[in-house]
Amino acid sequence: MASLTSSRNSNSSSWTPKQNKLFEKALAVYDKDTQDRWHNVAKAVGGKSAEEVKRHYEILVQDLMHIESGQVAIPNYRTTTGSSSRGIADYEQRLMKNLKI
Repeated sequence: MASLTSSRNSNSSSWTPKQNKLFEKALAVYDKDTQDRWHNVAKAVGGKSAEEVKRHYEILVQDLMHIESGQVAIPNYRTTTGSSSRGIADYEQRLMKNLKI
């Protein structure tokens, strides 16, 4: 859905792939019950304020809701044999659990 990408870029600062990975890892460490969650996530990411990481999370949640409601088609990725494809599925499942939508 092109509008998701364009609205995301106009409403927030840019995020590097490294910052996104640190963001994901920080969400797994600092769940919704963590005191000063956004401050802790921002510190873990580096170069972002608590408000920026909270907004980034809100955009992520909106994107996931659009995907889960069928408003965004899920790409038809080529599957690979072996444990690597299972590892990706496990990672996505753990990420969704930690988001606690």
